[in-house]
Amino acid sequence: MTALLDPTSERSPTIRPRLGRPNTLDGLTIGLVDISKPRGDVFLDQIDLRLQQRGIATRRYMKPTMTRPAPLPLRQQIGTEVQAVIQGLAD
Repeated sequence: MTALLDPTSERSPTIRPRLGRPNTLDGLTIGLVDISKPRGDVFLDQIDLRLQQRGIATRRYMKPTMTRPAPLPLRQQIGTEVQAVIQGLAD
């Protein structure tokens, strides 16, 4: 099992199993999350274009700031609207 570290300064980290990847993206809606770093939108624009060329539905989201985790309402919205997520990390 792979251990993931949570960057939110937990004093006793919670061990969470990694979710399995889908076998295919066909029929799924993919969430594209811009974490508000410079040029992250440029990266996600290219991913969005390539997914749409393959007929894969996408939804775009943006965190209000890169320095904090996404607010709970945004995470809940993403969790109910898409089946997989790609986050844009770029500078």
